[in-house]
Amino acid sequence: MKRLHTKLGYGLMVSLLLSSCAKPEFLDYFAEKPESVIAQEDINSYDPLISYIDQNANPNFKLGVALNIDDYINKGVMYRLVNRNFNEMVMGYEMKHSSIVKADGTMDFSRVEKLIETAKENNVAIFGHTLTWHSGQNAAYLNKLIAPIKLPGSGSPTWDVITSNNFESADNSNYEFNTNAVVSFTAAGQGEGGEGRALKLVNAEVRANDWDTQLFIKFPAATKLGEKYRFTMYAKSDAPAEFGSQAHTVPYSYKHWDFFGSFKTTSEWVKFEREINIGSDTENCTTIAFNLGKTATTYYFDNFTVEKYNEEGSGGSAPIEKGFALKMINPSVVNTWEAQAAFDISGIENNTEYVLTLAAKGSKAGTLGADLQSTSDYQGNSFGSVALTTDYQEFELKLTTTAVRNRFIFNFGHYDGTIYVDNVKLVKAGSNTNIIGNGDFENGIDGWIGWGNNSSRVLSADGEGFGGMGGNVIEKTPEEKKDIITNALEDFIKGMMTTTKEYVKAWDVVNEPMSDWPDQYALKTGIGKAEMADDEFYWQDYMGKDYAVKAIEFARKYGNTNDLLFINDYGLEGGGNKCKGLIAYVEYVESKGAKVDGIGTQMHIDINTNKDNIVSMFQLLAATGKLIKISELDIGVGVKTPQATAEMYARQADMYKFVIEKYFEIIPKAQQYGITIWSPLDSPDNEYSFWRRGEPIGIWTEGFVRKPAYKAVTEALGKMK
Repeated sequence: MKRLHTKLGYGLMVSLLLSSCAKPEFLDYFAEKPESVIAQEDINSYDPLISYIDQNANPNFKLGVALNIDDYINKGVMYRLVNRNFNEMVMGYEMKHSSIVKADGTMDFSRVEKLIETAKENNVAIFGHTLTWHSGQNAAYLNKLIAPIKLPGSGSPTWDVITSNNFESADNSNYEFNTNAVVSFTAAGQGEGGEGRALKLVNAEVRANDWDTQLFIKFPAATKLGEKYRFTMYAKSDAPAEFGSQAHTVPYSYKHWDFFGSFKTTSEWVKFEREINIGSDTENCTTIAFNLGKTATTYYFDNFTVEKYNEEGSGGSAPIEKGFALKMINPSVVNTWEAQAAFDISGIENNTEYVLTLAAKGSKAGTLGADLQSTSDYQGNSFGSVALTTDYQEFELKLTTTAVRNRFIFNFGHYDGTIYVDNVKLVKAGSNTNIIGNGDFENGIDGWIGWGNNSSRVLSADGEGFGGMGGNVIEKTPEEKKDIITNALEDFIKGMMTTTKEYVKAWDVVNEPMSDWPDQYALKTGIGKAEMADDEFYWQDYMGKDYAVKAIEFARKYGNTNDLLFINDYGLEGGGNKCKGLIAYVEYVESKGAKVDGIGTQMHIDINTNKDNIVSMFQLLAATGKLIKISELDIGVGVKTPQATAEMYARQADMYKFVIEKYFEIIPKAQQYGITIWSPLDSPDNEYSFWRRGEPIGIWTEGFVRKPAYKAVTEALGKMK
């Protein structure tokens, strides 16, 4: 149905000209309109989209559009576009969990209420989107609900030793030095107080830079903002000297010029004790660097200790021992590498940060070192060491690789005793995937190999592993977490349905449940995922396969009796098993007594999408007997807007027309719920665009100019029977 245009007649033009005082002169000149202008005028002559649907013959069919809530309630250009062209709208974000649920669990529906009020004025329906999804959730609040209960310690505040060395053994796992430092040990009896031995470091000449000669003292866990540390050390030098301490994330990785202040030494032993609070300049550091190149002298160091302040004290926290651990036994002190336990690994990258966590204890105090190594040349990178006590403690250590590594190693040659290690986890920074495949030892010690000096590696007895810290932390059980998360979902659905039920009659109750790969019959999961977005929370990981059953039960309980409830997913036209997997899941949900009214297929596709797969998808969906909705249709052309050509726009129009026509052709009329255009305008290429950024996916341009796809949609809608 094109608009009729009144044109100025040629005769009228001649009459006007002849009435002029001047003698008319007609030039023999004629210019044709460019074809592009004619084509655009043709597109512009079409009526609004909704006028192409016979509402009397199809009273329940919804032609929908997605938009942001402000674009509608502020009554701007999008408000007018929606009211003229569509009879239903869906909010892209503002009816999801994270936009409603606040940090304390309270819910704010004021903007949704305003949306309903404005929609009523224009008789535009609202399709609810969405009640249960893995994204768009207030994950911080949900995770807080199931977090362990932390109890205060029963003791007074304490200073907990995190590393120390008295240089009585060859253990150098918690210190190192650069090539200009010549290091050895004094004779016995020449240490601090005339006892034991000390570390002797010679700087042979005055260097160009004080950092040309360095000693590094390392500790296992990186500092965190707000923590409090105490460093104690004895030192002296043959000639008076003064040197500073730098903060390094790891040795040679400078962060700040001052860590624990500066130190002045003379020929007499001096005890240094410094307390610091960790600020932004010194957080995420594991190393104190002493710059010794300024003075040519011999330095002596003894009995250094790094302690961390524990406000709650350690009296209220006791380790729980259960399960199995790796038990390493060394009868006598040798070089650190002469007693090792190792695990061969793959996927360790160069110049990449890795994080090691573990729990460990020993038969006496001492240290345990940990490295990543390349077996081709036995070179490696060190995590440093952990300070063992006779009770289990948890440790976190970090390093940045300087080459590709393929072996993880524990070094314990300097420790004459028995060491227990459990819950060994090695991950790439920002990931959650354990590279060490057998780190909890509940299935034995397969994969762990070792060497050296009659040392042995065996599986501990059951009950000698690390089962967590008792007293301070109480972990919730899976059953408790399931109940808590189920109640949280019910609270959200109750609040949303109660607020909207007078006007919203159809819902995406469950959004995107199915896995993408490798098993498309399985549900999505966040378990083992390397990174989680701030708004990502998988209800199914706590509620199980029946999470959709419960969501639909809650929607039925708090909504209207005849509300239409959908399960919606993307990629159903992809040619894999995802469409079949979703249909199978719908069947499972209904076998549990929860009725599903419809299935939504999103269809975020492009001009190269396989048309045979689209046909196959519609056939599978039609066979379910359910209402079928194209829930989020938009079509890209394979490039950003500036690179798009007229030929690409023609193919885009053809694909829009194909999808809509096949929907009407294959889906029986009684099952045709409707079609929603997810992105009516082309997506802008700016930082505020979160969906297919910079792609010309709409049927209008960013400037609200109709595209060939607009005409194609009207023609496809006009064929609706």
